[in-house]
Amino acid sequence: MHHFCYKNGELYAEDVPLRKIAEEVGTPCYIYSQATLTHHFNVFDRAFKNIPHLTCYSVKANSNIALLHLFASLGGGADVVSGGELFRALKAGVSPKKIVFSGVGKTEGEIEMALKAGILMFNVESEAELETIEKIAKRLEKKAPIALRVNPDIDPKTHPYISTGLKKHKFGIEMSQAKELYFKALKMPHLEIIGIDCHIGSQVTSLAPFLEALERIKSLWHELEKKGIKLNYLDMGGGLGIPYHEEEEPPHPTDYAKAIIEAAKDLHCTLIFEPGRVIVGNAGILLVKVLYLKKTSEKQFVIVDGAMNDLIRPSLYGAYHEIKPVIKKDNSTILADIVGPICETTDFFARDREISSIKKGDLLAIMSAGAYGFVMSSNYNSRLRSPEVLVNGEKYWVIRRRESYEDLVRLEEIPAWLK
Repeated sequence: MHHFCYKNGELYAEDVPLRKIAEEVGTPCYIYSQATLTHHFNVFDRAFKNIPHLTCYSVKANSNIALLHLFASLGGGADVVSGGELFRALKAGVSPKKIVFSGVGKTEGEIEMALKAGILMFNVESEAELETIEKIAKRLEKKAPIALRVNPDIDPKTHPYISTGLKKHKFGIEMSQAKELYFKALKMPHLEIIGIDCHIGSQVTSLAPFLEALERIKSLWHELEKKGIKLNYLDMGGGLGIPYHEEEEPPHPTDYAKAIIEAAKDLHCTLIFEPGRVIVGNAGILLVKVLYLKKTSEKQFVIVDGAMNDLIRPSLYGAYHEIKPVIKKDNSTILADIVGPICETTDFFARDREISSIKKGDLLAIMSAGAYGFVMSSNYNSRLRSPEVLVNGEKYWVIRRRESYEDLVRLEEIPAWLK
């Protein structure tokens, strides 16, 4: 569910008309609903209330510090995959003891930063990384808490670009190698083994892949415990999908929780989850304005002021986003491509989409843009990145201002010999 709805034919974010935000902040613009964010986090987290657990929001889905602060205030932690995300989480007030550090390419500087911060654990993705963490922990005279990210070789039946749990993927450690690597870690004096991590992909719309992965992880878990390795945490990762359109029917978080709790009941550990998209995806939109209508012998185009640099998912994944007019008019429709100003044929939000008849100056809401929207935006074509706005009831706050042209060149410099 979300709090973007029509009132008397006009689209609102909670109790604020989108038209008002467009007039005062401008377009393109990302808009998030605090009520939706809070509801989604609480629904997910409370589904596990009867067992020891930790909900570590996946920062890569949307990393604005206002949102991170909100989730921290609700009791959440953070799943980070870079030093920058760790910095953001700490800056937003997330407890270090609720932060897990994932990712295949942690640098020595990032590992040192995380050790000094005192994070809950590293999700280790290779033998080389394990050795590097041991080396840095020794130098800092610390003991690094670790879990191995185990690749269960499960096909989550999602887009190949966001699938992470097969042998051919760069993520994690193969099941056949994980046991020996745990024994190697056991002999490293500056490592503390505390759990197992598993993440199979994103936008998963069925329970079966999660449960199949869990069964394979449980087999390893029991084998390790029989060998004397005590494990306290099972990190199930994230990946639960959301409905971008009517055809998708992902499991509800309560159904997901019920299935996972039942399957993991014999492990007697704390479960860690890393939800991202399921929390923020449908809690945000990208608001754009129609610049021009263009008709050729082949197609009709609706050219808007937002572009692939603002929201790249349709261009990158062929992803579907529902597009709604901010002001409802009559029931007439057109068939058109909704495109942006960038000099790329792939700069589109929708192709051959039937949408309400519109005219120059109309506002459109690109729905379900809260996850992997702004975080993947860029300055391609030297376009200014969009502002982000958080709505709370009748109030709204600009939580990231629109960039200026000076921002574009702020970090650049012409060398002295060219002057």
